[in-house]
Amino acid sequence: MPEPLKSKRTTIGAALLVLLTAGSAADATEDLNALVWCDHTDPTLIEPFEKAHDVRVNLKDYEGTGTALSLIEQSQPGDWDVFVIDGIDVPRAIEADLLAPLPKDQLPLGDLFPELVMPANHEKDGQVYAVSEKFGYNTISFNKDKVDPADMNDMTVIWSDKYKDRIAVYDYYLPVLGMVAIGLGKPTAGLAEADLPVLRDQLFKMKSVAKLVGGVVESQTALATGEVDILVGGGEWVTASLTGDNPALDWVLPEQGGVRWSQSIGVFKTSQKQALALEFVKYILSPEGQARLATSSCYWAMPANQKAGQHLSEPQKRALRWSDQAGYLAKAQLYPAPSPELDAQMQDVWTEFLQH
Repeated sequence: MPEPLKSKRTTIGAALLVLLTAGSAADATEDLNALVWCDHTDPTLIEPFEKAHDVRVNLKDYEGTGTALSLIEQSQPGDWDVFVIDGIDVPRAIEADLLAPLPKDQLPLGDLFPELVMPANHEKDGQVYAVSEKFGYNTISFNKDKVDPADMNDMTVIWSDKYKDRIAVYDYYLPVLGMVAIGLGKPTAGLAEADLPVLRDQLFKMKSVAKLVGGVVESQTALATGEVDILVGGGEWVTASLTGDNPALDWVLPEQGGVRWSQSIGVFKTSQKQALALEFVKYILSPEGQARLATSSCYWAMPANQKAGQHLSEPQKRALRWSDQAGYLAKAQLYPAPSPELDAQMQDVWTEFLQH
């Protein structure tokens, strides 16, 4: 998912922050403050926890890790209790000493898809600081009534003349550059400065056949309304929640693979409500919580806990391609994680792509 989907220096207390309060827990005896992605703001997800623990969960959603870190910098220690963050950015949070270690024996790590345990991201010195809660893919979304679904199994379709002016490109450089690299047979983990010229050439070839490049709303709307028939960078987070109204919308991981994103949840080290915050983490990671999170009104995506399948309907599983996950996880690659210098160069390539 996108860093949309993943500030000024002042002192702001939790009471002064503009918080989104989920549910109707006005008479709750306790508050819990969470900095989250928008999928956590669905009352269907939050209200069961509030009722079970007699708590009001105050939610502030944000877009992009940089925004979250700025909000944290502006806040007082103890303002925040729970943190949802892009999986690739958990090491930054650990190094910044933002997260508290979690009791491994109270976490359902054995129930997660093995690829989502991600100890290199979530652990340090044998301690677990965050856990994957939801994941998905930046890949190809499409209208199967308007294109040949067999064509979508080949990543090179994203620059194919066959679908000229019927393609939208999602405006986020890391996943799209990752998709281009995968289409060229270049692993995302090994991208280097020497790869940028060929990536740039393919980006411009893709742009020559694309109708538009847009953000989350614009690109999703273009696909949903039929303005385009293919969305580069889409995935279950774009189409799964729309299939009830338009069953022609679908997504697939091509034979070459796709780019996998994930989001993680942890507890702030400075939280004064460590026990309650841990209970919230455990709820979100529970099979019931995972099913609700996976089908949140903001966007759908795959739950990290495999047992969530017991609480998903068959139509929901089909929309998420539940039965394909073993194969998808095996061939998906992680977001490119470039050095700061290479990241800046990639952004320069993307800026040139957008402007010309």
